[in-house]
Formats: sequence, C-alpha cells, structure tokens
Amino acid sequence: VQLVESGGGLVHTGGSLRLSCVVSGSTESIVTLSWNRQAPGKQRELVAAISSGGGSTHYADSVKGRFTISRDNAKNMMYLHMNILRPEDTAVYCCTAQTVGRLYWGQGTQVTVSS
Repeated sequence: VQLVESGGGLVHTGGSLRLSCVVSGSTESIVTLSWNRQAPGKQRELVAAISSGGGSTHYADSVKGRFTISRDNAKNMMYLHMNILRPEDTAVYCCTAQTVGRLYWGQGTQVTVSS
C-alpha cells in the first residue's frame, strides 16, 4: 500500500484547508484509513479515522465539529476537510492505512496556521 498526501499549506486562523491522500497498491486489504498529525515537540495524535466502507468515523475531541474525514473508494482517495483552523492545528499531517498485518504511512504534508 502506498499513500501520498497533498493539500497542506499556510492559512490564517479561522481558515480552511482540504487535505487529500492518494491510496494505491493492495487497497482491498485496507481496513481503516486515518489522518494523524505531529507538531514539533508533541506526541503524534490520531486526528480522524474512517472505516473501509466509510460508514464509521472517529474524531479526536480537539477537532470534532471542525474537521470531516471522507473517502472515495472508486477514486482511491481519502480527504480531510479542515475548517475553523487554529494555531494549535499546526503540524505535519500523515495519512495511514491499516491492514490486517501492517500499518502504512505516507510522507506527510505540512499545515501551518498563523495567528
């Protein structure tokens, strides 16, 4: 499984961004897709996750009501719509794919929210 993120950038507080993740390879083996983030000096955090069919989602408390995760299996894409961004959302965002035997990571995309 290969994962490539895009869509990061610099945005002002209160702004929006949409992150995209291209998923390729053995996509039929994927159980869950997720977005994780890591800010300098902080632990990695699970931001949002979505089940294989897209019917079940999970969000970190810090992003509930502001972020929306979605996936388009026909296009092998996953998205993270981020609204009302805050400076504390600044981090490298990575998409991950969980199969039965392994967790795959993308390289990440930087999101910077200026105050």
